[in-house]
Amino acid sequence: MLSRLPPATRALLIANVLVFLAQHVLFRPFLDVHFALWPWLSQAWVDSGAPGFMPWQLLTYGFLHADLAHLLLNMLALVMFGAQLEHAWGTRRFTTYFLICVAGAGLIQFALASWSVSAGETPYPTVGASGGVFGLLLGYGMMFPNQRVMLLIPPVPMKARTLVLVFGAIALLLGFTGLQPGVAHFAHLGGMVFGWLTIRYWRRSSSRRPPSSGGGKGTHLRVVK
Repeated sequence: MLSRLPPATRALLIANVLVFLAQHVLFRPFLDVHFALWPWLSQAWVDSGAPGFMPWQLLTYGFLHADLAHLLLNMLALVMFGAQLEHAWGTRRFTTYFLICVAGAGLIQFALASWSVSAGETPYPTVGASGGVFGLLLGYGMMFPNQRVMLLIPPVPMKARTLVLVFGAIALLLGFTGLQPGVAHFAHLGGMVFGWLTIRYWRRSSSRRPPSSGGGKGTHLRVVK
């Protein structure tokens, strides 16, 4: 199965699995302290020895996962949606898009977690590729809006664009109501928002370019529906 995946999707899948093994078998305290996403801390927290934010955490947190189920769900979505997007966009554009979604989701989560700590809550780390995965879902829904996909729970078929709306609405509802604590729902929405902004930017850039008369591969921007 791995050999059938496009290169970036395969590399992301392998990297996440290897990091998960390192995180939970060998170096969990070290990786969680230095590479999970931490909020901005007051001087009092810093003086107490609490881990703090570093810029690289906006990407590295997306390769850490809380448990096996967390990893498996994200990797399943990566394979389902990421492989087709990479085939459509090409490896470099797909990789750029995924990392933008991860970092964008991280920025949203960083802002919210920092605000909650400033309001008196205890600092907590954020881990998981879910922000990037939600960005992939958004991209898939925009690229293949009428493609029918099957939910796992419940097993209901629906169009990709409907799936995007359902997942976005659920994340928004859970984020505002707090019915599922411990999950960064607004980070999921952040991944979608940054994905949408990226695709919109590509579309505008493509529309401003004159049509190519060459016979080469051309630009992947033409396939962004």
